[in-house]
Amino acid sequence: MPATRTRQSASQPVEAESSVAGSRVKTAARLGVVSCHHCATLWKDVKAHDRCGRCGARLHMRKPDSLNRTWALLIAACIMYVPANMLPVMTTVSLFEEKQDTIMSGIIYFWVSGSWVLALIVFIASFLVPLFKLAVIILLLITIQRRSNWRLVQRAKLYRIVDIIGRWSMLDVFVVTLVTGLVQIEGFAVVHAGPGIAAFAAVVVLTMLASISFDPRLTWDAAEHESGKQV
Repeated sequence: MPATRTRQSASQPVEAESSVAGSRVKTAARLGVVSCHHCATLWKDVKAHDRCGRCGARLHMRKPDSLNRTWALLIAACIMYVPANMLPVMTTVSLFEEKQDTIMSGIIYFWVSGSWVLALIVFIASFLVPLFKLAVIILLLITIQRRSNWRLVQRAKLYRIVDIIGRWSMLDVFVVTLVTGLVQIEGFAVVHAGPGIAAFAAVVVLTMLASISFDPRLTWDAAEHESGKQV
């Protein structure tokens, strides 16, 4: 059953009052307005199990079970982050030896050999960025569950940064693939992907899914609940 469509377009904000201490801000949730997460059409008077009259998608005021899903994906990503950095991502077989390299050993090798630019790229893309995404999502989840109104704008900006980085998350796997292709010397050395690359790819996918399942509007809901108790 489709809900009633509002006269507001998706690009026009719903009327709101300025946020001052102790005031009640008019939000879409308070006005009973829901935006379709597929086509961004605004609907009013939405009930449970209603569907969008334009695209047929199910309408939700908030992403269903967002916190539990995000925590589950995040914990799985943290678990896979350990073997991703401990297990070898590349195995190089030459005429004289077989060498296994983890992400950090590869970074050290590039740095010592003078390829510091490549070492810096791999360090940022394959180590710092996944760790940053994990840390930010953990921070957002903990502050929401504690109903904290600490630095709301900065937390919203952090989520946008994670969301933007998520679009380029597969760059990490691409860097490892490119390095593998660069050192492939037929007849002298053969490079195989190690088990660490599978764990690393799992971290990338799980953090992307955690970012998608997280509902940033819960940040403002928690702050509104906290301000409501102080009134």
